[in-house]
Amino acid sequence: MVDQPGDGVYPEYWEADVVLRDGGTAHLRPIHPADADAVQAFHTGQSQDSIYMRFFAFKARLSSKELKRFTEVDYKDRVAFVITIGGEIIGIGRYDRLDDPTEAEVAFNIADAHQGRGIGSILLEHLAAAAQENGIRRFSAEVLPENRKMLMVFSDAGYDVKRHFDDGVVSLEFNIGPTDKSRAVMESREHRAEARSVRDLLTPSSIAVVGASRKWGTVGYQLLEHIIEGGFTGPVYAINPEALELAGMLSFGRMAEVPGPVQLAVIAVPYEEVSTVVDECAAAGVKGVVVASAGFADDGERGLARQRELVRKARANGMRVIGPASLGIVNTHPEVSLNASMAPTLPRRGGLGLFSQSAAIGVSLYAASSRRRMGISTFLSAGNRADVSGNDMMQFWEDDADTTAVALYLESIGNPRKFSRLARRLARTKPVIVAKSETMGLRLPPGHAVRTTQAPAGALDAMMRQSGVIRVETIEQLMDVAQIVAGQPLPAGPELAILSNSQALGKVVADSAVANGLGVGSLVTGLDLDAGMSLALPALRRSLQDTLASEHVHAVVAALLPARGLTVENIAGVLAECAAEAGKPVVAAFTGILDPSIYVEGMVGEAPAIPCFSNPGAAVAALAAVVRYAEWVARDQGHFVEPVGCDPEGARASLDELLADVHGEQLKQLNQGEAASLLAYYGIRVLPSVGFETADQAVDAAEALGWPVAVKTTDPGLRHRLDLGGVRLDIEDAESLRRNIEQMRRSLAPYGAPSLEVQSMAPVGQACTFRAIEDPLLGPVISFGLAGDAVNLLDDWAHRVPPLSAADVKDFIRSPRAARKLFGYQGLPAVDVGALEELAGRVAWMKDNHPEISLVEFNPVLCGTQGVAILAADVRIGNAAQRTDSARRAMLG
Repeated sequence: MVDQPGDGVYPEYWEADVVLRDGGTAHLRPIHPADADAVQAFHTGQSQDSIYMRFFAFKARLSSKELKRFTEVDYKDRVAFVITIGGEIIGIGRYDRLDDPTEAEVAFNIADAHQGRGIGSILLEHLAAAAQENGIRRFSAEVLPENRKMLMVFSDAGYDVKRHFDDGVVSLEFNIGPTDKSRAVMESREHRAEARSVRDLLTPSSIAVVGASRKWGTVGYQLLEHIIEGGFTGPVYAINPEALELAGMLSFGRMAEVPGPVQLAVIAVPYEEVSTVVDECAAAGVKGVVVASAGFADDGERGLARQRELVRKARANGMRVIGPASLGIVNTHPEVSLNASMAPTLPRRGGLGLFSQSAAIGVSLYAASSRRRMGISTFLSAGNRADVSGNDMMQFWEDDADTTAVALYLESIGNPRKFSRLARRLARTKPVIVAKSETMGLRLPPGHAVRTTQAPAGALDAMMRQSGVIRVETIEQLMDVAQIVAGQPLPAGPELAILSNSQALGKVVADSAVANGLGVGSLVTGLDLDAGMSLALPALRRSLQDTLASEHVHAVVAALLPARGLTVENIAGVLAECAAEAGKPVVAAFTGILDPSIYVEGMVGEAPAIPCFSNPGAAVAALAAVVRYAEWVARDQGHFVEPVGCDPEGARASLDELLADVHGEQLKQLNQGEAASLLAYYGIRVLPSVGFETADQAVDAAEALGWPVAVKTTDPGLRHRLDLGGVRLDIEDAESLRRNIEQMRRSLAPYGAPSLEVQSMAPVGQACTFRAIEDPLLGPVISFGLAGDAVNLLDDWAHRVPPLSAADVKDFIRSPRAARKLFGYQGLPAVDVGALEELAGRVAWMKDNHPEISLVEFNPVLCGTQGVAILAADVRIGNAAQRTDSARRAMLG
């Protein structure tokens, strides 16, 4: 929390950097009493028309009383935000709670020079989110009819706005709870702004290299040389106070001396000079900086503090930051031709977009793509990823016509919920390949405290699969997959044909295909490639054409040994032409050839190049990954599940009451009645149980519940253990109940004589367990498994990150290895899987709506041939932390 003396406190996450509609950045924060002079300057700088639109009258200056009212707020009943660039206020938004405590009046004022940049929309999002946290559910506003821009802010926000005209004023009223439409509007605005922001970085009109050097081998020397030799189409300026001439052109001592505007600055100076350079860039109106210098987050806590200050300063002055410790950026489009990187030459042009979080891995990515002669559209090395991230690049790539597939190497993800949302959307049209380090973590942004439960192992990988991401382990695997998806059509199914000139090799490849989950629809091993080019190539063409013509063949692997008189290029040319004719993917594995020109260059006649491998196992594994992705693309994702009969607003009100006595970071475990009441809002019923002290009380409870009953201990470690006497089942009458209670108390005495409870018997079924937690970065994570040894010993869980589509729910229940028991096993009938899916959908919807629910665990859930029964529920709640991908747009630091 941030404390304003005599003014109240507000959450630290209310302060944020934001991306504006035109790609620039600004800083949003709550207003402070110390802003009085800045607010007055903002007001006097406005035109008469703008002042009239805001106040319905002209005010040349604000009175001291008005300034006091506008700048001194309590951050609860009265909240105001300002947006600043370079410390100057460019927009103000506020709300004031009305007599109805659930309603507030909202108003905005945007600087004339900055209107049209989406500032009003951003202020509305942040005010609505803050108001909801303070119990406000509805906004109202009064707007003059001629103030069309402000009317558009409200009408375009996605809310259901009611309006009426009275006494020359348009009165507006709308509920501020997020809706599907308001979320879609926010995501669309976010996408346009962030894509524009990255586009401006990758397509600069002019570049300055700060720290350019005439000393061969230095970073500054190489960056300047590569930009010039790469053929950048705009002006290039070299800045070095100790040189008059660099790379055959005039050098400048400082940014202020550059005669023309500079859109992008590439900084290669010692880390202690970077801050001064960024100040100069801000004064010169630079839009973005690439920081090649190290000595920031890579230098421990001191460096991390320097890095945070660097980003704060850049964003506050409207600039994006790539790096620090960045390898640079590349754009191969001929109208840009930019190689502001340490790569010695501009890569060949192609459809693959590359992103690397690590400079060292960036070098490996460039080397691997060059070795395979793969074409690149754009490349960005984020280095320490202080600002521009993989999420930003995905926003850009989604709109970039030059990019057909994308590949990212990640060491950490700062906003995985947003990553999931963007990747799912991008992967519908372009393959997304991700390699992540084995030590990859989820890095919590500043201002977000770790209070909630940590996500289970495997949740991050599950989130990626759920989002359609092709997950690989190494750079080589990344390139294996990339060279298929960058130029080949997606396979329409999993059936392969294998062509080989070796029977033994063909069988090995077929075994590999089956091991990778693929089918082998055809195995042709009689190819004779030693008959000379005039005979062998036509025979290869006929065999491949006949194979590809089969509707049961969706892709072909040509696994070939060296042949006399034929080159890799000869064979690859035939393969490429046949693949293009059939519209099916064909990959080649030239076994025994260490370098089969790994990615055959350019065009072979009119056909595109063919993916070539030296290892058939790598070819099959890569193709299997592409098949799984194609299946994800082809399936009907369905809508996000919103089960019928749910009451999120009722649950929200109930949680508000339950949390009234919860403070700080403590969690509250709900009792049985509280849990049952909360779960009922989502149509979830837990089989009731009754605790007791005496046998007579147990009998009375059993009579009320209905016979037969079960008796079990409340000890969480024993309540499911028949072998240790923690539960007795199918008790038919009072006499048997009394006897079982006595026996249980004797057998449980060594365990501290835990208390007992009685519960109605549930129908016989497979015992399962559901668990849902709130992770500080992933947000809601739900898990499912078959109760007992499968989850306790073998960790056989499935994980998903809500919201879930119908297809997600279906896969979720079928993902544990032991899930085959649900569909009939060893003569037992199949259970009601549909009921499990229904319960999973309700749990996911509840958890997605309520971050206050820190933990929900149902164990066991008995699933029989008809329906499910929840025998025990553990529900814990707490004051919700701000999710990283919330209803307000904000850049993470």
